[in-house]
Amino acid sequence: MAQTLIVRLPSPATAETEWLTIDAAGQSSGPVQRGTLAQAAGAAAGVGVVVLAPATEVLLAAPVLPPGNSAKLARATPFALEDQLSEDIDRLHFAIGPRAADGATAVAVVARDALAAWIRALETAGLAPRTLVADAAWMPENPGQTVLWLEGDRLAVRRPQTPPFVVEATSLTAAFEVAGLIGESSAADAEPRALESAILYLTPQDWERVRDDVEALLPRFETLRVQLLPDGALPWLARGRDARDAVNLLQGDFARQPAYVDRWREWRVAAYLGIALLGVHVATDTARIHLADAASARAERDIAALYAATMPGVPMREPRAQMQARLRAIRASSAGPSAFLRTMQSLTTAIGQAPPTQLQSFAFRQGTWDLTVSTKNVDALGRLTQALAQQGLHADIQSSTPSAGGVDAHLRIRGAGEAPR
Repeated sequence: MAQTLIVRLPSPATAETEWLTIDAAGQSSGPVQRGTLAQAAGAAAGVGVVVLAPATEVLLAAPVLPPGNSAKLARATPFALEDQLSEDIDRLHFAIGPRAADGATAVAVVARDALAAWIRALETAGLAPRTLVADAAWMPENPGQTVLWLEGDRLAVRRPQTPPFVVEATSLTAAFEVAGLIGESSAADAEPRALESAILYLTPQDWERVRDDVEALLPRFETLRVQLLPDGALPWLARGRDARDAVNLLQGDFARQPAYVDRWREWRVAAYLGIALLGVHVATDTARIHLADAASARAERDIAALYAATMPGVPMREPRAQMQARLRAIRASSAGPSAFLRTMQSLTTAIGQAPPTQLQSFAFRQGTWDLTVSTKNVDALGRLTQALAQQGLHADIQSSTPSAGGVDAHLRIRGAGEAPR
């Protein structure tokens, strides 16, 4: 079963950290360990690593952003949070999480220098996490109560449907007042304040320290329950690792590079040379294909021109097959090739005897000729039909049309003994 090592970054006041290994179901495989980051790295072999950063250094928010791609959201986020930011946005890193149906988008903001320092410390210790989130982002959400987590002088607050935030104060009363959980003791409210219902999580050690303060503050809450964390906060936080507010800070400039990126750097020169050779090969083949396509196009045009001259008026679909079929039909006709040649000779003789006659086009099919001729006038057309008759050919005038040069006529000619078609 896949395991995850959860490591908390040390607070600024101490060099000690704590870590815990859990399985895919969130169950711990042992007690919480404490020590240095280098000691925590000893438990990282073969498991995924998630690091929790102190939420005092991270602003968690949920601004309503317009729909758009990641680049558009990255541009809009700083302006949506400008009222909550006190630093120059160029010095801040904005990590963007999922967007809800109402447009509220989980965002985590941290100083770039602080994040860079955390990453350096982790790398020095031998830890390479894929996820780094603010620890308070894993606090559970309770629909009916405000969830509080006290750790030393740090108080984390999570109200229903609201991102967690953290305040620091020297006393519990001051922390509650800064967080807005209770009214300030010195303020005279104009109207009664609605009391909150809350549940406070803390270790037994912190409970002993603030027990009297909690008991004194009970009347200022609707309800205030206390839940002790005997094993510390880490096992409790691990149960909320899928929280929507848990935005991974390792994005953009701080995104972790997978291991194959380092291997790519080693092989990139050879890869570039291979890509260049492949490009030359593709370019050569492309040029050859282009030349072949041009030659094929020229051949297609030549075939079309020959087909139009040989078989006028017949649509060209499969020119080779159509012309072969026409030749087979000629060979299979009763007249045969020799009759074709004799008729062609007779036509030439008859046209020569009836000048001025010009042959425009002709077609031969199964012993029948279709001619298009131009003559000077109708009398010349009559002399042509007589000349054809003298050659033993039957000529039927299918149509005649006056033209600028005389008369254009369509003649259908058959040899002697051929039946009309």
